[in-house]
Amino acid sequence: MKKRNNQVQQEEESLCCCEYVNRLGERSHVAACCCDCEDLDDACDRFLKREPQKPESLSQVADVVRDRIRVPWLWGGARKVDLSVIPPLILLPTLLHLAALHFLLGIVVLIGLPCLVLWYYYVTHRKKGQTLFFLSLALFSLAYMYYLFITEVLPRGDVGLAQVSVVTLGVVLTLAALAYTKREPGLVLPHQEVVHSTVTYYSPLADKDPAFNGGRQDVTVLNRTGSSEQSGVEVKDSSRRNWCSTCKVVRPPRAGHCRICGVCVLRLDHHCVWINSCVGQANHRSFLLSLVLFLLTSVFGISLVLQSVCPRQHLLTSLLYCPGVYNQYSTALCFTCAWYSSIVTGGLLHLLVVQVINISYNVTEREARIALRDRTARSAYWGLVVDTGVYSRGFRGNWAEFMTMGDNPSIPCPAPADLV
Repeated sequence: MKKRNNQVQQEEESLCCCEYVNRLGERSHVAACCCDCEDLDDACDRFLKREPQKPESLSQVADVVRDRIRVPWLWGGARKVDLSVIPPLILLPTLLHLAALHFLLGIVVLIGLPCLVLWYYYVTHRKKGQTLFFLSLALFSLAYMYYLFITEVLPRGDVGLAQVSVVTLGVVLTLAALAYTKREPGLVLPHQEVVHSTVTYYSPLADKDPAFNGGRQDVTVLNRTGSSEQSGVEVKDSSRRNWCSTCKVVRPPRAGHCRICGVCVLRLDHHCVWINSCVGQANHRSFLLSLVLFLLTSVFGISLVLQSVCPRQHLLTSLLYCPGVYNQYSTALCFTCAWYSSIVTGGLLHLLVVQVINISYNVTEREARIALRDRTARSAYWGLVVDTGVYSRGFRGNWAEFMTMGDNPSIPCPAPADLV
């Protein structure tokens, strides 16, 4: 077994930048992407002979296509490209340039594009599958808006060097905060002895607050003998509800299992499709910082663009009324991009407001949804404010707890001592 593993490792290390190991375990080359495709040949042969296709034919052809779309990489051979990354790279510039041709086309595109994104979100959310579409759209939107700002707005001479530096700094800080957010949400790691089909039940210490203390949970093992037998039964029922059969861990309070990522996360807030990751105890603060940095950069950039293409209009009304903006294609494109950025900014502003309200009441998005579903919380303003009253310590206490959450709370579940 060791020799076989060493042989496979040596083969992977000896791959050149254009080689890879395909889904069948065979060594292949990116230049052979259209060669020797037996699944495709069989499907085409059956189509030409008017024979019925096999039930798995289309899925096999799709697997082959996904496996063969790769880019050369210097280390470890060619890397596979996720197909969900490609559509935003094509659709976004195409639709924005199309919207700049006429204001009626602009209305259709700026209404249809968000509807298309929401429809795709609805489809992928129902399947509970991971996709890089939204992350690709977010990153490419930020990069493409900055590119148009440099190539279209800056040459007009209405923007100074200091303003460009502020926009550039905002983009860099937003990307840095986003990269830090993507690092880890704070996983509940299984203990080596809990990986088996046995369950250990724990309860919080009697003199300790059950909430997190710096990302750690104090626990004690129950002894189900003598006077503690009754409490042991109660804790066993509680721990059984917190037991995750997928991750093989007993989840601490406020932890949850993400069906998209397939992991348990401490203080799980929600799974954010825009970063293709969960928002939990370890990255919730950086997630909030990313939203703030993006909104500040976006609002400042939109104001600079509107001042450049609509200098005679007031800043607050130029987005709604800018006469003559479609007389020149360059100004029309900048105006269309300002509208697109405003729509994205409005959506993320709503997300930021919801996050700030939930933090103020010490409620996660997951807890709010569960409480509204079970009707165990007080809600106001059409469900925008949700107060469960379970973990709240007052406005200042809630924000103090949020700002002092553990930086590295990925802790394993405690070692079992009482097996059931």
